[in-house]
Amino acid sequence: MKILILGAGATGGYFGARLVQASRDVTFLLRPARADLVREHGLALHSAHGDALLHPSVVTDAAEVPNADFVFLTCKAYDLASAVDAIAPAVGPHTTVVPFLNGMAHYDVLDARFGAARVLGGFCAVHATLDVDGSIRQWGRVHRIRFGERDGSPSRRVRALEAAFAETNCDWAASSDILGESWGKWIMLASMAGVLCLMRADLATVMAAPHGREIYDAAVEECCAVARATGHAPDPRVLDGIHRMCENATRDTTASMLRDLRAGHRVEADHTIGDMVRRATGFGIATPVLSAAYCHLKCYEALRDTG
Repeated sequence: MKILILGAGATGGYFGARLVQASRDVTFLLRPARADLVREHGLALHSAHGDALLHPSVVTDAAEVPNADFVFLTCKAYDLASAVDAIAPAVGPHTTVVPFLNGMAHYDVLDARFGAARVLGGFCAVHATLDVDGSIRQWGRVHRIRFGERDGSPSRRVRALEAAFAETNCDWAASSDILGESWGKWIMLASMAGVLCLMRADLATVMAAPHGREIYDAAVEECCAVARATGHAPDPRVLDGIHRMCENATRDTTASMLRDLRAGHRVEADHTIGDMVRRATGFGIATPVLSAAYCHLKCYEALRDTG
């Protein structure tokens, strides 16, 4: 079974490395500079769950891996269009594309390009970053990856992925409600990233500020209202998790989008926050907090683009 993974950054590199450790047939599709680095120095992983130095198969053209069984998409949402073009030569009649992106808008893009039958559901969560030397640094307990048919049915290809991950050192599982779980993650992500970026502060600072918890709870409810309108009411465990996170927040409790914003990098404003606001508008749901956060991020993007 051939697995092609687009990119070897913090997310794709981490889960791909765990598959390589388990002796799976994994190839990374990389940009030339990244490919040269990995070929020369290997793929280094520094993790709370075990370090590794691996020498995986890498290519710079997906045509070198024709008719892959699975293609994992772990790119940033703003790179989705180019990512779809990059993986297309590897997608054959029996290839399954598995996206691990934030939000939900990417499914429309992938379905239009490859057909819904070729696109599995997936999401992941991992605290990881790419160091300046190209190594992957992962911290904390979270290294979760989920996949499943979007209609919830069992299938041969889901069982194949279960077998692929069976001996890996990560928190993996097949899901019979991958869309519902994905909405749960999106609620947590959009509310957290939206409020923290709007306030330019970590979660503990927001919780300690006047009206901070009130604003945060309002953002969560805006996301939940959209989820309920789409038929994916959040699991109570999602809301319990958000409550515990707020109660136990420290100065280190941040969102990756806030870290990107502080560093002057590109952000997933449209895919993570904007799409939630657009869906809310379609249902007639007011989103004052998320709309303010989206406006803030779009202003940041405009100023960043103009230097």
